[in-house]
Amino acid sequence: MVPVAVYPVKGLSLGGAVPLSEHEQRLLDQIEQALYAEDPKWANTVRISDPRNHYKRRLVKASIGFVLGVVLLMVGVVAPIIPLGVGGFVVMLAACLWGLSSWKRMNGFGGEARPAGATGQPERRRANRPSFMERIEERWRRRGDER
Repeated sequence: MVPVAVYPVKGLSLGGAVPLSEHEQRLLDQIEQALYAEDPKWANTVRISDPRNHYKRRLVKASIGFVLGVVLLMVGVVAPIIPLGVGGFVVMLAACLWGLSSWKRMNGFGGEARPAGATGQPERRRANRPSFMERIEERWRRRGDER
């Protein structure tokens, strides 16, 4: 099984970064070395690329698709070809949805993470009880001690 690289997205963090154990770090280094030995050109391309560039390209393609949809819609209206107009509208809608999803992922779902209480809703957590994420993080830290 090949590990999947996870790129942190600004605004999506639910907690602090969790460091890898020494064993996990060694395994990751071995996999990376094997990848460089097998195909150094591809490995270098993957290592350098920023995932936001992928979403920017998708956003440009979605914009072109939206413009194409507008053109199809207008041609369908001017020359009374109803299926062409409907098809243009569908292309516009699909391109818009695709572009918005790419824009959200590129920008971390619309902005920075807000601090607790910034949403205008009262904080419901009890003062002496840790949050769900804090409990999960504590379990993650303890898992190395149990081995």
